[in-house]
Amino acid sequence: MKAAVLETIDAPLVIGDVGLSALARGQVLVKILVSGICGSQLQEIAGNKGNAKFVPHLMGHEGCGIVEETGPEVTKVKKGDKVVLHWRKGDGIEADFPTYTYKGKNMGSGKVTTFSEYSVVSENRVTAVPEDISNDFCALLGCGLSTALATIENEAKMRPGENILIVGLGGLGACFIKAAMLAKAGTIVALDIHDKKGFAESLGATHFINSAKEDAKEALTRAGVKGFDVIIETSGNSKSIEATLPLLAGGGRFIMVGQPKPGESFEVRDANHLFGGEGKMLKATQGGQFSPSKDITRYVQMYRDGSLNIDNLITHRTSLDKVNDAITLMREGKANRIMIDIWQ
Repeated sequence: MKAAVLETIDAPLVIGDVGLSALARGQVLVKILVSGICGSQLQEIAGNKGNAKFVPHLMGHEGCGIVEETGPEVTKVKKGDKVVLHWRKGDGIEADFPTYTYKGKNMGSGKVTTFSEYSVVSENRVTAVPEDISNDFCALLGCGLSTALATIENEAKMRPGENILIVGLGGLGACFIKAAMLAKAGTIVALDIHDKKGFAESLGATHFINSAKEDAKEALTRAGVKGFDVIIETSGNSKSIEATLPLLAGGGRFIMVGQPKPGESFEVRDANHLFGGEGKMLKATQGGQFSPSKDITRYVQMYRDGSLNIDNLITHRTSLDKVNDAITLMREGKANRIMIDIWQ
């Protein structure tokens, strides 16, 4: 099968031929239809996800596909099922890491990968969905959209009318605008270092700030915003965390979604402000506590009834052969969610 392989840290992915091995207990063979590209893959390429010693390996953790075969003891899905592939654990067996063959050698990889024509996936990383649901929507449920929805609901516990600042307007930040609108947020401010005003507003943001060109606090003062009930930080950049944490209102919740680089630190300046109002909260999250087995069914129903849509979230499409060009667009801030049409 054709797949994108991370052979070397900080180098382009290699499109090569990868062989499959027989399925072990709890493993599922999935034909990948479409895969999203997440910012986590950029961190993997840089070696910032603890993966440097495991190269070469496959990539991707957000996809939609069709079950081709099931291994021993798999009961959650069957051949022919359409599935969401997700990095968060759902119901089912936690299978061993799969083994592939690449350039004449065995190659290990993650328990869910999506930058390939086929993938051997742990049973608890796939969830069946109705066949008529959009492939793109299913793929987004693998990470970006589900993380945003779950974080707003479970971690931020956002109430109607509250103000929110979303830091970083890549694919994940764009999903957070959708989630904030669904939660009936009041003021929705998007902040990025690239010009994305029109895009932010098309998604539902009430304000956009380019922090590379203007001081965020001054811009917010002009907009009449004195503080945020919720701040979602998606970049993981330590300087960004330091700069935006003081923008919390009393009782506000600051949720770190993006992970800082290993060994990187940030400073909480004038820490006394954390005691403002009823006290403020700083929290790191893992996917917003998204529970695939419980939440995907809900999200699919919301998609069916029209309350949840993915309009404008996907800015580019690409093929597996051109995945490196797509990754470059993401690094340069010229794209948000990019979808790989695997069989294009």
